[in-house]
Amino acid sequence: MIAVGTTSLRALETAAAAGELRAGSAETRLFIVPGYKFRIVDRLITNFHLPRSTLLMLVCAFAGMDNIRRAYRHAVESRYRFFSYGDAMLIERQAMQPQINTDKHG
Repeated sequence: MIAVGTTSLRALETAAAAGELRAGSAETRLFIVPGYKFRIVDRLITNFHLPRSTLLMLVCAFAGMDNIRRAYRHAVESRYRFFSYGDAMLIERQAMQPQINTDKHG
């Protein structure tokens, strides 16, 4: 599933909150931060967002902070245009890292 824009990503993830994509009409208040477990969207087309913004936080949650840092470094060095009327990027969802149980009792 490819979302075109962060608003579409939030809408799709909200529509899939029950585990499968459901059609309907609703609003979303979904606020995505690193650690969010994406359910349905695999790829995202989005602009390069402002530093320290909630949209940049969403993109980092989706693709991983290191990947986004590399992409932004490349964009700055290559003089890409940022913000609403700037250049866009296609990013893939970062694979979830397996969690390691560090509990000595478990």
